Amino acid sequence: MPAPYTGGCQCGKIRYTLKNEPLRLYACHCTACQQQSGSAFGMSMIVNKESFEIKGSLKSFNRTADSGGEVTSFFCPECGNRIYGTSPYNPDGVTIKPGTLDDTSWLTPSRMLWMNSAQKWVPVPDSVETEEFQGS
Repeated sequence: MPAPYTGGCQCGKIRYTLKNEPLRLYACHCTACQQQSGSAFGMSMIVNKESFEIKGSLKSFNRTADSGGEVTSFFCPECGNRIYGTSPYNPDGVTIKPGTLDDTSWLTPSRMLWMNSAQKWVPVPDSVETEEFQGS
């Protein structure tokens, strides 16, 4: 499915358009992503900042990653749905939560990260690269 892509929050107050193709899509199994998603892993889609247009007022939450960098997550103040995040390690990009896309049928992660924290029951497709890290 070619760009542009559209998405938004659960209540509809936040809407966005992604004008260009994403750079990367991965599933992260670190404990912070598990806690944030309330599931076995979190999905993240890296995109160029200039291709991402968002409408609506967001709130933000900051946390310090194991690397020491501050990660900022942006979410709908009405329904609490996380939409995207930023990191000092990628000042030209944003990380969209791909489950917020209107059509997720085309999503296929190319990597699974933090496999040392992965739930043992989560299968890894043969076509997906894996990477282990220490910490969360």
